[in-house]
Amino acid sequence: MARKAGTSTAVVSYVINDGPRPVAAATRERVLAAAAELGYRPNRIARALRSRTTGVVGLVLADASNPYFGALARHVEQALDRHDRLTMIGNAGYSAARQRHLVDRFLDARVDGLIIVSADGADDVAALTAAAGVPVVYVHHGPAGGRARVVAADNHHAVHEAVAHLRGHGHRHIAFLSGPDDGGPVGLRRAAWSAAVAGDPGSVLLRCDYSRAAADALTRRLAGEGALPRALVAATDEQAIGVLSGAWSRGLDVPGGIALISLDGTPESAHTAPALTATRQPLRAMAEQAVGLLFDDASRAPAARAPLAVRRSCGCQK
Repeated sequence: MARKAGTSTAVVSYVINDGPRPVAAATRERVLAAAAELGYRPNRIARALRSRTTGVVGLVLADASNPYFGALARHVEQALDRHDRLTMIGNAGYSAARQRHLVDRFLDARVDGLIIVSADGADDVAALTAAAGVPVVYVHHGPAGGRARVVAADNHHAVHEAVAHLRGHGHRHIAFLSGPDDGGPVGLRRAAWSAAVAGDPGSVLLRCDYSRAAADALTRRLAGEGALPRALVAATDEQAIGVLSGAWSRGLDVPGGIALISLDGTPESAHTAPALTATRQPLRAMAEQAVGLLFDDASRAPAARAPLAVRRSCGCQK
């Protein structure tokens, strides 16, 4: 390559390894052109041995099959790519034990950092990663009282905005569809809903698993019993899509039979029938903040707001 670029092997090394000495722009271009023509690929393993870094960041997802976490992972990967880091993804499948196992495996692989997108918090691994000299940032949720940095959205504001919007459509009683328990951010959303509808016994709490099938079955059952609420805030898009399916199967109009707002705002929410009104979680801002914190080029910021994307499911003619 040095012969083809008309320079020394030392200069080629400086270009390929981005240092330690500067190289004139014209010479750098000749070296890169020669590398491209010869099909050269840098040896990441050799580079890692020299620099004691791998150029890889481990990303642990709560559930890779959930579109919300998939969209968040895409933004994290894009932010890491801008830092010239490769993303290695592991799926915890909502299992705290699996999440810890993935953290151990990533540390064994000598990753440069860890980003954990956690649903229930699980164990705080900050002490473990600190001992390994690997920075860690939680996104979406983190362990209670944990030492690691956490980047999350403002769930309180999102829920209050959703409730206020439904009240603007004339609804007095506004139900909330939560998960099977109050763990993680959904618990924060349920608490915010409780505060927003305090003193109204007609605003009921509903529960089901975080799946379209479970929310579909619940909606069918409540409709059959004549107990389906007229206005509902769903904790997740997956549940909200299930509500739409269950309402359709019972011949109920949305929003005429039930007005609906979801709290995730994944890209899929704009393409349901009718389109879901949803609070759009600021996934890109959360991802960029997390990656910035990982490499110490960002300061801790207040929780980002989740603005309301107004569509048809709430009663607006959009």
